[in-house]
Amino acid sequence: MSEAILTIKNVSKRFGHYQALSELSLTVNRGDIYGLIGENGAGKTTLMRLIIGLSALHQGQITLLGENAGHYQQALRRTGAIIESPAAFPGLTVLQNLTLTAKQHGLAEPDLIAETIAFVGLTEKTHTKAKHLSLGQRQRLGLAIAILPRPDFLILDEPINGLDPAGIIEFRQLIARLNTERHTTILIASHILSELYQVATRFGIIHHGHLIKQLSKAELDEANRVGLMITVDQVQLASQTLDQAGFETFSVLDDHRIWLPQAHPDTGHINQLLVSQGIVVTALIQQSGSLEQYYTTLIAKEDNTHA
Repeated sequence: MSEAILTIKNVSKRFGHYQALSELSLTVNRGDIYGLIGENGAGKTTLMRLIIGLSALHQGQITLLGENAGHYQQALRRTGAIIESPAAFPGLTVLQNLTLTAKQHGLAEPDLIAETIAFVGLTEKTHTKAKHLSLGQRQRLGLAIAILPRPDFLILDEPINGLDPAGIIEFRQLIARLNTERHTTILIASHILSELYQVATRFGIIHHGHLIKQLSKAELDEANRVGLMITVDQVQLASQTLDQAGFETFSVLDDHRIWLPQAHPDTGHINQLLVSQGIVVTALIQQSGSLEQYYTTLIAKEDNTHA
């Protein structure tokens, strides 16, 4: 059974008459890269602020690294975070920012700062002031500050917002390396779902303050499976063979391709069936929908349910 790094049970948060979170529960397990999905105002940032104590928890329970919110002793020392904006001082250099962070955490390892700067790819900017860095470089500096103490758990709120494509790829690679090389468990919120899909291993979808779905990447792919693209040398014979075998719904797309819109086609059986008729099968490709499609469909169903 997986070890829970973060457990949230029935958490609600209200700001005046606005209900930001409503009895929300979720679990982040050790080793996860947990993608938190939701439109602006869904409650993602509110939840992250509650987790690290930037906002007071009055209803529900949050357990972080074995300690309850409001009674943290070591949990926050073992947690890094970038919420809303990186915590760098603009008038200090990259080195000065990290030296200050090291002093705040009581870190005395002489090579730790240089190793962290190198890890995020800022060695050439070591003596550059934060205000003179590009947006992508400032994001990497913020990440360096968050990971300098080697946290077990890292919280990232929209870390790739505003980055150019190259910056997004670099940041995605850093997140993956943190998880695989340093075994850091990561909670990341992003509205760029195509990027989130590439890095996350589990997902939680928040809508109007409710967690409406929590699933693994494998479960998402299974739910998103939409059909099979078959490429053959004799499309007419293949069509007749599928028809005779009882496949009622398929489309002949061109001289070589057939589309079979089934949720769970048995590719091995289909391949054997076609080959037995002397048909050369050059490709059987399972095609899935995107995270964006899954999310928009789920949200539409949720809104219709409560309409």
